[in-house]
Amino acid sequence: MLLIVDPTRVARRLKVRGVVQGVGFRPFVYRFANQLGLVGWVRNDGEGVEIEIQGSEAVLDAFTQCLVTEAPPLARVDAIEPEVIPPDLTHKDFVILPSVEGGVATSIGPDIAVCPSCLSELFDADDRRWRYPFINCTYCGPRYTITRSLPYDRARTSMADFVQCPACEAEYLHPGDRRFHAEPNACPVCGPKLELYESHGVRALARDPVAETLRRLRLGEIVAIKGVGGYHLACDARNGDAVARLRARKGRPHEPLAIMVLNAASAGRWVRLSPAEETALESPERPIVLLEKRDGFDAALPGLAPGLDEAGVMLPYTPLHTLLFHEAAERPEGMAWLAEPHPLTLVMTSANPHGEPLVKGNGEAFERLAEIADVLLMHDRDIVVRCDDSVLRLRPDLPAGRVEGAVGGSVQFLRRARGFTPLSLPLGEAGPPVLALGALFKASLCVIRGREAFLSQHIGSLDNPASCQALDEAAEHLLGILAQRPEAIAHDAHPDYYSTRLAHALAERFDVATVPVQHHHAHVAAVCAEHQLDEPVLGLAVDGVGLGTDGMPWGGELLWVDGAGFRRLGHLSPLPMPGGDRAAREPWRMAVGVLHALGRSDEAIERFGARDNVEQILGMLMRGSRCPPTTSLGRWFDAAAGLLGVCESMTYEGQAPMQLESLARRFGTILPLPGGHHIDVRPDSGLSVLNLYPLLNQLIGENDAARGAAHFHANLLEALVEWLADAAHATGVRTLVLSGGCMHNCLLAVGMRQRLTGRGFRVFEAQHVPAGDGGLSLGQAWVARAQLMGGGL
Repeated sequence: MLLIVDPTRVARRLKVRGVVQGVGFRPFVYRFANQLGLVGWVRNDGEGVEIEIQGSEAVLDAFTQCLVTEAPPLARVDAIEPEVIPPDLTHKDFVILPSVEGGVATSIGPDIAVCPSCLSELFDADDRRWRYPFINCTYCGPRYTITRSLPYDRARTSMADFVQCPACEAEYLHPGDRRFHAEPNACPVCGPKLELYESHGVRALARDPVAETLRRLRLGEIVAIKGVGGYHLACDARNGDAVARLRARKGRPHEPLAIMVLNAASAGRWVRLSPAEETALESPERPIVLLEKRDGFDAALPGLAPGLDEAGVMLPYTPLHTLLFHEAAERPEGMAWLAEPHPLTLVMTSANPHGEPLVKGNGEAFERLAEIADVLLMHDRDIVVRCDDSVLRLRPDLPAGRVEGAVGGSVQFLRRARGFTPLSLPLGEAGPPVLALGALFKASLCVIRGREAFLSQHIGSLDNPASCQALDEAAEHLLGILAQRPEAIAHDAHPDYYSTRLAHALAERFDVATVPVQHHHAHVAAVCAEHQLDEPVLGLAVDGVGLGTDGMPWGGELLWVDGAGFRRLGHLSPLPMPGGDRAAREPWRMAVGVLHALGRSDEAIERFGARDNVEQILGMLMRGSRCPPTTSLGRWFDAAAGLLGVCESMTYEGQAPMQLESLARRFGTILPLPGGHHIDVRPDSGLSVLNLYPLLNQLIGENDAARGAAHFHANLLEALVEWLADAAHATGVRTLVLSGGCMHNCLLAVGMRQRLTGRGFRVFEAQHVPAGDGGLSLGQAWVARAQLMGGGL
């Protein structure tokens, strides 16, 4: 048989890279190709999606362009690699082929809130998935937390244990269906099941699990609810007794608790919302958004965020969460009720004993939550990777960035996890693979692959065995799904951190070098990595503590940074820490240290004489024993809070500075006190030292804590801006980086940005990774990669 070749027909192979698996990309390609009358095939491979396509050259050009411009909402196309190939005349139509194995260069998408199409089915009494708690499609549902390896296929997820019924399989196999290759696809016949247990029980309660859960919540009980990345602990936020019991059982007496409400209209009853904040709340990523409390918040929702003017708010993101509100609304039909205000307000906080990682497994839920929760609402779909809720705020002064999905806007992350992990951050150029393991607090890890950096979900503080094991698991999983063998392992320079020990163990396993990175160098480098700054910068790194190159605790550092290299230019004047690390938890000790340094020890006895050990501490200060000096800005905040009587002892990290900021914001704008600081240049070291003792000396007699807090912020802002500007003038560097956990303080960060940009400086801050230790691993990885590429290892 003679084949007649169409001379206008050309063929191309397209390799599409980015977030293109598990987001409906193949069905989109299939439908689009058929609409254009093209022939060929599409399939997943280890690097993303591969397409062979044939048609006229003009149509292929349009098809290729639309792969980017018309891609599904959850997809992210980073690159398309085209190759001209000979036409295959055996292709008569366009089909989807099975996935193939190969080297992994793609990534899986994050977990996304239930979409409107699924919600319409969830609340349609005639739909077969009516009120089914695990409804999903290619545009929503769990991804990262159920995935064991790539390519992203059902067999490589925790849904492999659930065999699809004929109806679900027909959807799964039909290219025109919204659930075509939706790997978590399921229904009440074949999918995961929901059950409610007494916390010490072995038999499921017989009642409707959702209805009974709501009844228990209304009775004031505490419920552990299994979500997509782990369990939450929930209770009625308007029930002060229930909130107090939750705090007592969890060992979390004062740390702020997030609330879940049905929608933005419901949130508006409790907090003030800008249009951008409303968009962030309602985005598919469904983060916790920090919002300004309305008057009456604390009276109506007692004990949720004591001493603070902000509260964390989120909306339902799983079908199960939404069903609780549906039950509370008495099971209305349709979708209209979802936009109406609803009074149900739930505390929704991470389910874990204090300081331990998030609970994710059913067995461990019974073991670790039995003394906290009254009942446990659980299901039988395994969570492969624990992933906590993301926390962010909107800052209008920041430039709109490259946050994936619908959040957009001028975002600042405090915790980056569900909804955003493991989306990559683009780097300026490709480099060797590196693994970085963070430090001690707010741990995360980072893997660099090519020109992408993958930051893990928030893991927590590595001061207990369970959190250390969680770091081990996260490292194995992230390296596994990215199929990377690192060429170096980066870690904090502190030799005693668990992350440092893990780095050495993994380096031995992979037979590669370790790269210790000084803590504050890593803070500045994280901002450089995020903004792709391949130039010398002046970095201000201000936080609680990090080991300095001199073996002392640093935390208020002025650095010159150029990739793998840094030089200390200055620091805050050292403060004594009576009792060492204990002083970091007890601001009154920092206040005593300041009073002693100012020659006002008698006033320390007057102020804090009710404490039995004041004279003992003054004796330690006089002898200089067990009172290590620190340059930490965090400890200056603590000292101010202690002197003003704002917070004498802390039960969670950052409590005193957060309360001080809230008081200052409530007081409003105030002029700095005259003579509140001075800048010295130490001739022995050549370092510039910013001395804030004059400021604290003036605050000692302040009787109005809010006015004192406002003065502290106003003077600190003026001093830091002058200090940075002087250093910029001396070095000629006009690019400034503001970093470290203290930059989560909005009064400080916003004021510095406004004043420094007003002086003509280029100012960069962390936005899409946390400014604190949660983003530290990105900076470590950036430094280690620079050393590798510069031949330093």
